[in-house]
Amino acid sequence: MSRIKLTVPAIEYKDKALKFKKEFLDNNENVINGSELLDKMESYEEWLQSVAKNADIKTVSLEWVLTDTFLAVDDNDEIIGIIDLRHELNEFLQDFGNNGYSVRPSERRK
Repeated sequence: MSRIKLTVPAIEYKDKALKFKKEFLDNNENVINGSELLDKMESYEEWLQSVAKNADIKTVSLEWVLTDTFLAVDDNDEIIGIIDLRHELNEFLQDFGNNGYSVRPSERRK
C-alpha cells in the first residue's frame, strides 16, 4: 500500500502538476476543486505565486481567504491530489467549507 504525503507546491513539481491538470482536462473535467484555480491559470509559475500570496495573512487576495494548499504525492512523488485548507470562510465559501480537494481521475477509488 502506498503512502500519501502532503507537500507544499514548488517549481520542482511543475511538469507533474501540468500532467495532473491535463489529466482532468482530458477527462472533460474543467474544474479542479481545491486547487486554487490551477485549472484556470495560464502558467504554473503564476499559480505558485498565487498560492504563496494566499498563504500569507499580509498578502492574501481580498477575494480569497487565508489558505494553505498542498499537493498530495505518493511514494513515487507523483501528484495524486490537491487540498486547500482554509483558515476562515467568506460568504461564498460558507457552502463549501474549510477544505477543498481533488483526486486525480486515474487515482480515484483506490
